[in-house]
Amino acid sequence: MSWGDGAADGSKQNGMRPQMTGWRMILATMAVVVFVSTSLGALQRFEKPHSHASSTCSAPEVKQPHADTNRVALVIGNFNYPDADTPPAQTGNDACALASALRKDNFDVDLVQNATRNDMQRAIERLEAKVRHDSIIMIYFGGYGVQSGGQNYLIPVDAKIWDEQDVRHAGVGAGWLFAGLKSSGAHVRLAVIDASRRNPYERRFRSYSHGLAPIQADENALILTSEPPGAVADDSDGSHSPLITALLHEMGSSTRSVEEIFERTRLVVAHTTQNQQHPTVSSSLTDDVKLGPAPANATVSSGQNTSLDRRG
Repeated sequence: MSWGDGAADGSKQNGMRPQMTGWRMILATMAVVVFVSTSLGALQRFEKPHSHASSTCSAPEVKQPHADTNRVALVIGNFNYPDADTPPAQTGNDACALASALRKDNFDVDLVQNATRNDMQRAIERLEAKVRHDSIIMIYFGGYGVQSGGQNYLIPVDAKIWDEQDVRHAGVGAGWLFAGLKSSGAHVRLAVIDASRRNPYERRFRSYSHGLAPIQADENALILTSEPPGAVADDSDGSHSPLITALLHEMGSSTRSVEEIFERTRLVVAHTTQNQQHPTVSSSLTDDVKLGPAPANATVSSGQNTSLDRRG
């Protein structure tokens, strides 16, 4: 082989090196892209269960034009329970619909869905911070409620419950919630508790009780529950539960006292479910609180059994 031949071979080899180097760069770039995409996907899957409470409302709600209102509400709809065989999917729709109806009734509404325990505690703190001496408070909780030791606990979606003792640590005590609202100075306290569902953790308990323990309304309070103490209601078909379907209808039909609305809701649910569900009402109201479309000239009066209609 002559020097000339060697130079020619060398030039061929040198000509191939840039081509090979280019292919290596392309392959390396593709590997980096695949790695980054896989990592981002894994990160998204990792972060998804820990995301903040989400909403299923189809459209954003418009803020109330009356910021200075004596009507405040906390609406919590929990349905994304990992331990539930059949999660209560209706509660998301119920919460959105009720929040919308309350806003139309001039309530300052805080809507929280799929709330963790911290989410629920922070929402309660926000509610208490809005309370005035003449405040009318409305609380709605839709999801799972469990009684333990004669007390009721509202279950957040991140609850880790393996025995009955865990209920008291992971749940939010309904008695504690109502006592806190009373001590905050709210004048009237209204509550709708749609949580009398079959306990999804029963298979882990050695002993358990169906439904909720009795909930008694304290001074100037009104409470509507989806079932009597010790009973459970199975979720029905449809986008809304029978309780909220009836409640929304009664709220939208005309302006009535909230006590009459809750009582009519109880009767309607019993009728439409053919006595398969019997909501209960516990009342100690001394004031006439109106719900429904606001009248043209809302008036304010004081004294026993007087109207607290301040929606105008």
